[in-house]
Amino acid sequence: MTDLIRDKLELPAGHNKLLLHSCCAPCSGEVMEAIQASGIEYAIFFYNPNIHPQKEYLLRKEENIRFAEQHNIPFIDADYDTDNWFERARGMEKEPERGIRCTMCFDMRFERTALYAFEHGYTAISSSLGISRWKDMQQINGCGYRAAEPYPGMVYWDYNWRKKGGAARMVEISKRENFYQQEYCGCVYSLRDTNLHRKSQGRPLIKLGVKYYGDEEE
Repeated sequence: MTDLIRDKLELPAGHNKLLLHSCCAPCSGEVMEAIQASGIEYAIFFYNPNIHPQKEYLLRKEENIRFAEQHNIPFIDADYDTDNWFERARGMEKEPERGIRCTMCFDMRFERTALYAFEHGYTAISSSLGISRWKDMQQINGCGYRAAEPYPGMVYWDYNWRKKGGAARMVEISKRENFYQQEYCGCVYSLRDTNLHRKSQGRPLIKLGVKYYGDEEE
C-alpha cells in the first residue's frame, strides 16, 4: 500500500453528520476510510436505479454492504426503482457519456439522497462518484449543489477525493479487498456503448461478475 498520510477532514460550515451517496465499493472504499479516519459521523446511502441489469446491481450493492459492515458503518439500502429511472431517461437513449442523460441520472440519485438526509437528521451530503477519473467532477458537483439547495441548512460537500493520492489509494484498496471491477458506468446505455466500442476494436464483450481487482496480479 502507498504510504498515504491523510489530512484531517472537516465537514463544511461546522456540520457534523454526513450522508454519503455510494455508487459502488471500489469508488467508495477510499472515501469511506478517509472520512472514518477523520472521525466524521456518517452513513452510506445506496440509491442507484440506473445500474443494469439486476445481476450487476446486486453485485455492486452486496460488495458495498460487505465493506460497510467491515467498518461498522450504517448502510441504507434505497429503492431499485428502475421504472422511474427509465422514464426520466426517455428521449436521452442516444446521448453520450457525460452528457445530459448523466446529469439527469446524478440529479435523480442526489435528489433522493438529499430528501433522505433531510428526513433523517443529516445536515450534509456527498458522494463517492467524484473519485472516478471517468466522471466530470464539475457535472457531479453541480448536481449535488442543486439537490441540497431546497433544504434549509443542508450543504453539499464537494471535497475532491482524487487529490493527495486519493485516486491511487482507491485502486489499492480495491485490490486489497479484491473488489468486483465493473467495466462500464452502470446503465443499459453505457453497457451498450461500451460493447459497441469493444466490438469495433475486435475485443470480447463485457461479461458480468468475472473481473476482480487484483486477480491479474496472481
